[in-house]
Amino acid sequence: MIVAQKLRKQNISAYIIYMFQVEDIIRAYGLDVDRICDEYLPRFQYTKEQIADQRDWYAGLIRMMQEEGVQESGHVQVVKNTLLLMADRHQELLADPKQPFYSAAYYKALPYIVELRSKGMNKEKNEIENCVDALYGATVLKMQGRELSDQTKQALQPISHLLEMLSKLYKNEE
Repeated sequence: MIVAQKLRKQNISAYIIYMFQVEDIIRAYGLDVDRICDEYLPRFQYTKEQIADQRDWYAGLIRMMQEEGVQESGHVQVVKNTLLLMADRHQELLADPKQPFYSAAYYKALPYIVELRSKGMNKEKNEIENCVDALYGATVLKMQGRELSDQTKQALQPISHLLEMLSKLYKNEE
């Protein structure tokens, strides 16, 4: 909650990637808020009040995941809605003649986005969600201590730049 609130205000792409991670942490702890509080939260320097707030936040997310049927995979509706808002803003920026730098960033990332989609990324997802999925996947690999290939690093660079620009312009719009 603490990190999520901060990221939501500062960088919408980082917020979404963080929320993907939180959903996976919840799954790793078997959707058990007590385990999260006992085994995961002590890693952080939270006050008792912050731990209570975190417990409530995780419990709320667990409830949402259960009610929305995303206990094993997928994302809660609030995350999906934010991704849709990002995709809408992306389309607005592409259509805006006053945003040539954004369009240029998009066209630099486009071959990699097309490649991702052709390699099995869910084609029903929008391009922005595919970009976020790619960055999250790279984050998970790094957390596992696995090395990214040079080709993957090369592909992620323009995708990361596009999401960085989108996040800044999304924040400006809010």
